[in-house]
Amino acid sequence: MQIGQKDEKFSNVEGTPSQKTQAAKAPKIAFVHEYLVQYGGAQKTLEAMLEVFPNSPIYTGLYDKKSMSSFLNNQTIHSTQNKLLSKFQKYLTFLMPLVFEGMDLQDFDIIISDGTAWPKGVLTNTHQLHISYIHTPPRFLYGYSVESQKRDKWYFKPILKVVDNILRVWDYNAAQRPDFLLTNSFETLARIKKFYGREAKVIYPPVELSYNNPETSSEEKIIAEEQEQNTSKNYYIMLGRLSAYKNFDVVIKAFNKNGKNLVILGTGYEENYLRSIAKTNITFIGRATDKQKSYYLENCKGLINAVQDEDFGIVPIEAMAYGKPVLAHRSGGHLETIVEGLSGMFFESLEVGDLIKSIESFDKSIEEGLFDAGSIKKSVQKFDKEIFKKDLKDFVLSKWEEKLNAGATRSSHHSSRNQ
Repeated sequence: MQIGQKDEKFSNVEGTPSQKTQAAKAPKIAFVHEYLVQYGGAQKTLEAMLEVFPNSPIYTGLYDKKSMSSFLNNQTIHSTQNKLLSKFQKYLTFLMPLVFEGMDLQDFDIIISDGTAWPKGVLTNTHQLHISYIHTPPRFLYGYSVESQKRDKWYFKPILKVVDNILRVWDYNAAQRPDFLLTNSFETLARIKKFYGREAKVIYPPVELSYNNPETSSEEKIIAEEQEQNTSKNYYIMLGRLSAYKNFDVVIKAFNKNGKNLVILGTGYEENYLRSIAKTNITFIGRATDKQKSYYLENCKGLINAVQDEDFGIVPIEAMAYGKPVLAHRSGGHLETIVEGLSGMFFESLEVGDLIKSIESFDKSIEEGLFDAGSIKKSVQKFDKEIFKKDLKDFVLSKWEEKLNAGATRSSHHSSRNQ
């Protein structure tokens, strides 16, 4: 249903005239998103949500228009204009609950929040429906590896111990506020049950499975071919934000020693460090267009994904959509998306020596033709973006209809008592 269009599902609701009027028109929807400062899996999910409910405004903690220049061009975005908070967000994390609790959402019927820490904590009233899509409970609060290694510095630890304890209390209370929780995998569902004591419905996040073999411009082909001149299409690939918890450094050290070709797509906080430790058999592409990414995925031998306790992991599915096998850490969301021996293999140790052995085994399996591209592609069809969009729309509209019906029933009972 497009915002502004009438949906027949709302035309038969019993109740007072004002309730019937409310039911007859499409609900006003707002999105609450953690940060819009870099493009990754969370932003892809938001993008798909906006395809379901277009023209809905976005409220976010931080917005970097320059970094998001190719994203959400025509969208109404509300964010904090505090320059100090924007510049030192990593050090002022403890202020973010105030930012999100201060968002004025009273004009909307439905609030759809998505993120890890802060969006679920927005304040709503009893007449509103709040559905929160939780990518994971915040990794930094519950002992999971995070994007930066700064938290490991000895001089931060005493302060963080106190601040994190306070934030865990807030995080638990904030998780009780939404009417319904959605999440991206059964891995994160287990975390939600453990840390929040709540149930959630799993709706796998959206993955583009339909852009195989897009037409690539001559200019992009030339760029790609120049970048591939040292790899001869005999390379493995890694892609995503260059963050500490994704363990790019461990993989780079393994490829430094085994001499195999590795192509890395993406940018991030760790980029300068990772470039400084890589040998010449490792090529950094930087920020890549979708067509460039498609070109490299189409021609690689396979993907390496070394994230431990991955929340879900869109990147492996993108590679499998091209029929490419994945070597991934045996943990987290990988266990839901990769079938060992069919679409990939697992490794368990992040020690460089052990990883080299796993890569050798993976390489041998590929050379022997163990993995069938058609079977790999077929295994990921359930993660198609269109399935996500349908499931999200059905869930949101059904819960809104239930709320309207419940309100009509309460009003009817109230009227009967007053007669």
